[in-house]
Amino acid sequence: MQNWLNDFFKIRQNNSSIQTEVIAGVTTFLAMAYITVVNPSILSQTGMDFGAVFVATCIAAAVGSIIMGMYANYPIALAPGMGQNAFFAFGICIGMGNSWQVALGAVFISGVLFIIISILPIREWLINSIPRSLKLGMAAGIGLFLAIIALTGGKVVVDNPATLVSFGNLASAGPMLMMLGFVIIAALTARKVSGAVIIGVLSVTIVAWLIGLTEFKGLVSMPPSASALLELDIAGALNVSMLTVILTLLLIDVFDTAGTLVGVATRADMLDENGKLPRLGKALLADSSATTVGALLGTSSTTSYVESAAGVEAGGRTGLSAVVTGCLFLLCLFISPLAQSIPSFATGAALLFVACLMIRSFADLDWDDITETAPAIVGAVSIPLSYSIADGIGIGFIAYALIKLLAGRAAECPAAVYVIAVVFALKFGFL
Repeated sequence: MQNWLNDFFKIRQNNSSIQTEVIAGVTTFLAMAYITVVNPSILSQTGMDFGAVFVATCIAAAVGSIIMGMYANYPIALAPGMGQNAFFAFGICIGMGNSWQVALGAVFISGVLFIIISILPIREWLINSIPRSLKLGMAAGIGLFLAIIALTGGKVVVDNPATLVSFGNLASAGPMLMMLGFVIIAALTARKVSGAVIIGVLSVTIVAWLIGLTEFKGLVSMPPSASALLELDIAGALNVSMLTVILTLLLIDVFDTAGTLVGVATRADMLDENGKLPRLGKALLADSSATTVGALLGTSSTTSYVESAAGVEAGGRTGLSAVVTGCLFLLCLFISPLAQSIPSFATGAALLFVACLMIRSFADLDWDDITETAPAIVGAVSIPLSYSIADGIGIGFIAYALIKLLAGRAAECPAAVYVIAVVFALKFGFL
């Protein structure tokens, strides 16, 4: 079995080991486990059954992660995306008055369109034409995004009507434990302790249980019996009024995926000698297939997760870590009480640590060329401030194209960048 795993996933060729990949898979799962609770909480506001969405979330995450690992051999896990689920609930259903069945139909159609794009040669032309500076900006931007997710989830940063954001009560237990977990992870990493991220997350979680800050809800339970399988309404989504919805879902999915793949792969040093993503077509096809499967199961768009960076920092370099994460999501159907017992400030400690590592991508920018650094920085900062990887990438592309054009260096900007810039300009203006 060990020989087969090494050969199939090319573990030794990627300077990794089975043990390291397993630890990385567990680390990614711990960083992502919150979605099994958060996604049902958001989608249930549309009238969907919480238990049915919980089951759909776990299975969609498992199927998507396993496909990505087995087919594309990337250490990137998938699950229903944050942002996409909010658009599904508050935009398509509550805002526009559509039923959740019609919304699922729109997600399915956008997934099919994504599959078509993933099969056509246009996929690699678009993504591999992204300039190196924007790729570095994406990686750093995702790091900033993870930092915002971590700090808000741990209540270190809270919303403020006057200043938009401000510190929360730093003297309360949650923020203190989150920062303690972050310090533990960073210190253990400095000491080169294997599994530092998991140790930090579990240490903080156990302390929270002992002091009664978080309830230990048990280990196992049977999955909910409710199901949203094949409840989508494709015919209802094939309506002129749903065209902008489908296009928006498609754009978010394509560029969220591209941003995550590029950002995580850059951090993992997985780009080839030309700065391109190997097996890109397989990765995109895995992601697009997961969206269609998720819609059939009964959940919003499934996408590659930025939290996979936590597994990459734990040493994950092959698809085995994604397969491990997928298997844990299947297991989560029966250990949901345990998954719900891990507080957000515990996983936030891990995400904040990973954010610090990913932001280092800024160091590799060509700081002497403002036409390269300015778009990368603007795009990176826009990702957390818009709370959308896709929108942040769009701003970066528009800035890159316009700056190169007005600086008299239009020939340095790839044609694909102009195309993507125009697409996003139309999206921001009309969708």
